[in-house]
Amino acid sequence: MQVLKRPIVTEKFTSQNEVGKYAFEVDKNANKVEIKKAVEKLYGVTVEKVSTMRTQGKLKVKNTKAGVVSGRKPLVKKAIVSLKAGEVIDFYSGI
Repeated sequence: MQVLKRPIVTEKFTSQNEVGKYAFEVDKNANKVEIKKAVEKLYGVTVEKVSTMRTQGKLKVKNTKAGVVSGRKPLVKKAIVSLKAGEVIDFYSGI
């Protein structure tokens, strides 16, 4: 199981980077301890706190010849990781 799927780089979460908080999309079965260990191992930083949230997938509706087809996008679990003061994660170093 891969715990971290991808970093979330949006305007809202990027503004939190200055405070030392970073957001990641994580596996839906991952717990806070696993997320903390994965971030520390991958980025070489010290994690102080992990907050998680599960967001319900958006409702999607399509009009087709057979009628209206509705469904949902899959559930997404996000983690907000707070780092020790003075430490940063650079997502753009490998580009």
